[in-house]
Amino acid sequence: MMRNIKVERLVQTPVEKRDIELVERKGIGHPDSISDGLAEAVSRALCKEYIDKCGTVLHHNTDETQIVAGRSKPAFGGGEVIKPIYTLLVGRATKEFDGVEIPAESIALNASRNYLKNTIPNLDMDRDIIVDCKLGTGSSDLRDVFAREKVPIANDTSFGVGHAPFSELERIVYNTERQLITDLKKRMPAVGEDIKVMGLREKDDITLTICCGMVGKYVDDMDTYVNFKDEMAEYVLDLAQKYTDRSVSARINAADVIRNSGCSDSGSIFLTVTGTSAEMGDDGSVGRGNRCNGLITPGRPMSMEATSGKNPINHIGKIYNLLSTQMARDIAQEVPQIKEIYVQILSQIGKPIDQPLVAGLQVIPEEDANFAVIKDEAEAVADDWLSNITKITEMVVNGELDTF
Repeated sequence: MMRNIKVERLVQTPVEKRDIELVERKGIGHPDSISDGLAEAVSRALCKEYIDKCGTVLHHNTDETQIVAGRSKPAFGGGEVIKPIYTLLVGRATKEFDGVEIPAESIALNASRNYLKNTIPNLDMDRDIIVDCKLGTGSSDLRDVFAREKVPIANDTSFGVGHAPFSELERIVYNTERQLITDLKKRMPAVGEDIKVMGLREKDDITLTICCGMVGKYVDDMDTYVNFKDEMAEYVLDLAQKYTDRSVSARINAADVIRNSGCSDSGSIFLTVTGTSAEMGDDGSVGRGNRCNGLITPGRPMSMEATSGKNPINHIGKIYNLLSTQMARDIAQEVPQIKEIYVQILSQIGKPIDQPLVAGLQVIPEEDANFAVIKDEAEAVADDWLSNITKITEMVVNGELDTF
């Protein structure tokens, strides 16, 4: 069956040529990202258990995880959590299949605890957080939907979107948070996992506003805190030079009120006990943060679907957003003379997921490009991805795709 793939020339100003561009990333320790991470960790653990015991992934959705903030008293050299963070794992999961029982709640709790230990190492799992689990039973009618077809049937009429390539600002914002955690934190353990990077480009001037929850036990006093902020800003500016020749400025914890040098009071600064603001007033929910490409980009088409925690078999809200992102990246890399590519894929409930109602590819070509060649090659990449759409499921189960 021929697929309905439409390639069109998009007539608009490329992002890099616009006067204003905004890009945001919520780091892995932001309460919304913690919710995303927990939901996806639980889903992945369930997938592996289903495959081990039943030979296939069964119906589940764990995309309703909620975080209720605790209360803490951070201090230089330490501090403590006064009221623990409360986390509720919510969703649906198949708990029995052909006489085989699956301990879904136990799997979910174990996966969430392991995720938190590995993601926020300064969080005391015995004192600082309560993890609760309320998984309903997956619909028995959906078991057959998962098993009866080689290509799964779409669970909904919904869409996914993606774009490529990243702009300079998008690369800077994404990699700033990633490098602060994976690199700078190794020599500056005070860097907490709750980092938000907001990027603004005004023509050729880039401003990065970065919020980072410093971990109090690694900060001796106010002077140390200020020095750490200065070192972080210098690190970020050096990093940005790898991605742009534009002018870049960085401001760390812009809301800080710094007290006089030597004052024992922490003042109004972003100091934490655990490295996440979930300890002191910030709640979190799945789907309120980064899209599946790791960014929030108001200047680009976006889907409001929560990707994390949805089942990777037939839930279009997950599959098509991941697919469109991968498809856009491959087209941008493999097809020459493309400035920007936008992918929009729409499902129709009850139809095979490899046969979308439409896969729309909107291309901004280079000047004097041969659009007929671009059209043919982009369509071929899209068709190849749709022909192998179950690869997305395999990549999700194996942890090869980020969902936030």
